[in-house]
Amino acid sequence: MSASGLEVRCPAKVNLSLRVGTRRPDGYHEIRTVFQAVDLWDSLRARPSERLTLVCDDPGVPSGPENLVLRAAEALRRAAGRAAGGAALRLRKRIPVAGGMGGGSSDAAGALVLLNRLWGLGLVGADLESLAAEIGSDVPFFLHGGVALGEGRGERLTDLPYPGDRLLLLGVPPFGVSTREAYDAFDRDLTRSSDDGSFPRSRSGNPPEENDFRVGPNDLEAGVVARRPELLEFREELGRSGAAAALLSGSGSTVFGVFDDSRALREAVACLGSRFARWRVFGSRTVACGVRFGGNDGAD
Repeated sequence: MSASGLEVRCPAKVNLSLRVGTRRPDGYHEIRTVFQAVDLWDSLRARPSERLTLVCDDPGVPSGPENLVLRAAEALRRAAGRAAGGAALRLRKRIPVAGGMGGGSSDAAGALVLLNRLWGLGLVGADLESLAAEIGSDVPFFLHGGVALGEGRGERLTDLPYPGDRLLLLGVPPFGVSTREAYDAFDRDLTRSSDDGSFPRSRSGNPPEENDFRVGPNDLEAGVVARRPELLEFREELGRSGAAAALLSGSGSTVFGVFDDSRALREAVACLGSRFARWRVFGSRTVACGVRFGGNDGAD
């Protein structure tokens, strides 16, 4: 390991579908979703230090104990006991904050993988997965990436076959949508019958469990776009620009479209980037991996 330390790259995700059920006694909703990792990366670097500290290049990201990276580091340190020490962590953000692309969860998974190696703990996958589930619902997915069906809070994962790289257009508006805001809107807007069961019967469609890259419903979308109509405008414009499918990712605010060829994608990026000048609009693609080591140190 060089003096600059070790580095991991942490991917974003989109939800190809998101079904939302009733609120559980623990305050979470039952969900059934298909996660897909995306070629948009944060990077997290660590070097040995007496203390545990975090510096981030995005001023909108908290650097205190509420940050998921530090929560993951503390959880790992507690699990390891005396074997773990400190670390100077530096986070470079590219995944939008409050964008529904799982950046904080991916960074937390990155911290588990990175510090497990930096501290020489030798924890195996099952150990890290258990810790990841304690930190956040989406965190376990990012340890493996690719594509997976998530159930429960999203932490119960079933790997799905990766169908090959698919081209995506990502649209990130100049505002975020908090997860709490999206679920509160869902709870206010949804009328349930008394024998409703786990998932609302009034909402049709099933997640693409065989992952033929059908994009299914997002039960949070209606409540979010009702309060942020620009999101619906962008999604509809994606359809007019040639997207095979378009959807709000997770709780938002990122909207993505699926494209079948690179030329159509480039033209759509130019068109939507001009029309939605305050948005970040760019092309990306799906990836088959999760958190991975980057740079010259610790490459697998």
